[in-house]
Amino acid sequence: MRLALKEAEKAAAIDEVPVGAVIVQNGKVIARAHNLKEKKMQSTAHAEMLAIQKASRKLNNYYLDDCDLYVTLEPCMMCTGAIVLSRIRTLYYGTADPKGGCTDTLIQVRNIKRLNHHPNVISGVLQPECAEILSSFFREKRKHPKKNRKPVQPA
Repeated sequence: MRLALKEAEKAAAIDEVPVGAVIVQNGKVIARAHNLKEKKMQSTAHAEMLAIQKASRKLNNYYLDDCDLYVTLEPCMMCTGAIVLSRIRTLYYGTADPKGGCTDTLIQVRNIKRLNHHPNVISGVLQPECAEILSSFFREKRKHPKKNRKPVQPA
């Protein structure tokens, strides 16, 4: 999880929401990523999605059933879906997401019995550190609200 926190710090340094993800296979890191939504202007450029894509390319397989994912924030609905579809063995996450978390908070995916795969879920890993990086980022954003607004592009 400490490596995922380093990824989250990279995201914060480029003014992205500080979420980091790392995928491990047999004790070896095979992929790491951080949020790049703003930089790529893609709503799907979440840390988990990018890490899953990298791991799949590295292994030349979209099934990651012998891999574990470490992410600093409880995954959203999109990322939880990708975790299930890629058959991640175990999801470790740092802090809950009360607004969008879909493994334990808003939706408990493991309770949807008809899914053909359910990852093991371990929550609260380095929770204080994972929560603090997000709190600090948004606390700073609230201090400078005008600076944070993106210009609206004309249609």
